[in-house]
Amino acid sequence: MTGAADPPAYFLPRAELDRFIAALAAGGREVIGPTVADGTVVLSQVASAAQLPVGAGLDNAPGRSRLVRRADERIFDQPVGPMSWKNFTFPPRVTQVAWQPTDDGLRPVPPRRPVPPRAFLGVRACEIAALRIHDRVLRDGPTPDGDYAARRADNLIVAVECAVAGGTCFCSTMGTGPEVTDGYDLALSELDDGFVVRTGSPAGTAAVAGLALAPAAADQVAAARAAVGAVRAAMDVPFKTDGLAERLTAAAESPRWAEIAERCLACANCTLVCPTCFCNSATQRSDLDGGSASTERNWDSCFTLDFARVAGGNFRTRPADRYRQWLTHKFGTWWDQFGSSGCVGCGRCITWCPVGIDVREELVKVTATAPPAAPSGPPEESAPPLTIIPGPAAGDEMPGALFGAQGSAFGQRPAHASAARVVDKRRETADSVTLRLATGDPDLLAGRPGQFVMAALPAVAAPPISVSRFRPDGIELTIRAAGPATAKICALERGDSLSLRGPFGRGWPVEAADRRDVMIITGGIGLAPLRPLIDNLIARRERIGVIHLAYGARTPHDRLYVDELDALAATGIIEVAQTVDRAGPEWLGRVGVVTQVIDRALCSCERTVAFVCGPERMMHATAQVLRERGISDDHIFVTMERHMECGAGLCGHCQLGRFFVCRDGPVFSLAELGPAFQTEGL
Repeated sequence: MTGAADPPAYFLPRAELDRFIAALAAGGREVIGPTVADGTVVLSQVASAAQLPVGAGLDNAPGRSRLVRRADERIFDQPVGPMSWKNFTFPPRVTQVAWQPTDDGLRPVPPRRPVPPRAFLGVRACEIAALRIHDRVLRDGPTPDGDYAARRADNLIVAVECAVAGGTCFCSTMGTGPEVTDGYDLALSELDDGFVVRTGSPAGTAAVAGLALAPAAADQVAAARAAVGAVRAAMDVPFKTDGLAERLTAAAESPRWAEIAERCLACANCTLVCPTCFCNSATQRSDLDGGSASTERNWDSCFTLDFARVAGGNFRTRPADRYRQWLTHKFGTWWDQFGSSGCVGCGRCITWCPVGIDVREELVKVTATAPPAAPSGPPEESAPPLTIIPGPAAGDEMPGALFGAQGSAFGQRPAHASAARVVDKRRETADSVTLRLATGDPDLLAGRPGQFVMAALPAVAAPPISVSRFRPDGIELTIRAAGPATAKICALERGDSLSLRGPFGRGWPVEAADRRDVMIITGGIGLAPLRPLIDNLIARRERIGVIHLAYGARTPHDRLYVDELDALAATGIIEVAQTVDRAGPEWLGRVGVVTQVIDRALCSCERTVAFVCGPERMMHATAQVLRERGISDDHIFVTMERHMECGAGLCGHCQLGRFFVCRDGPVFSLAELGPAFQTEGL
């Protein structure tokens, strides 16, 4: 704790603690610190030492936390309580945008955020690590959360080194404590008669400059060092972190997940108390006459049933799937996405689990059942080289040549909102329409096939919608009325306006089709995201081999772009084959599933690239047929359009293994996805 490069240490007598708190509050700062309430230790505003948990301790164990009275007057000798500092930096509910009435209707107005400067008193080493994780993602990332940045702009971090080890603490295993080494403005080590104080920043030095603290004596510094050393010695190492992410990925089909689910209540307590979880959802609010509205960001959890609900159903219905998602993300795929573990070892998830599920124990048991990784096969040699789209690393820019103006949210600036006006509307099916939108936004006009936009109306959720055509003066969106938001957008008429953000995501790698035959396989409204790809391939027709389009629909009346498809088939520019599941007397074409059409396509399969869009079960079956035809996984591209709520990879709804679909996709090669493509509930 001390060394040649360490800052000088001072001593704060216990009797001077009120003066210390007053110094922290100078300049209008709110001082937030631990207090006793509701039978535990919680974080709240404090103005004096009397409000701190003097003589209070916490007896934490799996599924249990009890407030105990100590015989001494020490303040910080307890493990962490249920509240973390994210309650103040990333609150459970925040208004993101307010819609105010104007002569032209409602217009979006960013909310004012009058956040006072704050001093956080009693921040443990593991919690500093959690703040650092949130800073990296929510403040310093390419799509920063403005509210979080405002709340973190003027925090004074007053850290406290742990002098006791809780029964659920494992910060030493995660490499986040118990010693406080950096990330603080002031650091306190509590002794019986006072505190050893270290300064860690100019702001911390300035905060205590007026207290005229005396230098800490050598024995006081030694006692502080010994206390935190004893805490480290008292903590076991319950599991090995080396290779943990890989072992969790390999254990995706472990029977242990079902055993955990027998106990798990899916109550979401673990995510609510976790200092790093930041999954969220948007809630729309409005008054009764529609004169004003607002959009709120609310905490959400991957344990809730609706978290993975999409238009076609729910891809994570079983509690076992939801627990696997949380644990593998926290200890595994977080590394791929954000460059660190998502766990800091605070132990809150263990303490506040009603049934006492201990992640330390489950990590050992789950990974013990992981099979060895299967060896990869030899690379394909018969086809021309194909540029494989790499999986993005945190902070990397996505290749602009493949992914267009916006590319991935990581490494790119966030898209702004722009207005678009409906200039034409065409009914496609009983529940689907195509809106032609006029816009002068250069980013939207420069979008790539396969990218999507977030379409917003006042007091209506902003759904992600794939662009179905790019035009010189705007874009087209083909939308199926699958819920309240899409139904509202489908009801727009000529002259109406809406707000668009985008384009987002990674689109179809059109360059992969050069000098190759192309197979496009889709069903239902899945043709819409592929339509810009078809436009692009036709514009580059001389560089492409044979182009096959296999399109399936439930009935003849559920087909999109009927006149366009008939015109394409008549020209012979591409080979068009259509099929329906159920046909009436008016249908003279094929009847059957779309995979049967693939078998009739004539192509040089070793030189073929395939683009697939449709329900996931249809894509799974299609992929199997394509593989049987000799098309390799790195030549098969799918779009995984799941519940993309924010468009920037920050809400967590579109998590798929190590990927955020809206940020890292929605287009992937099967080689990229690997087992994640067909792992149920992932």
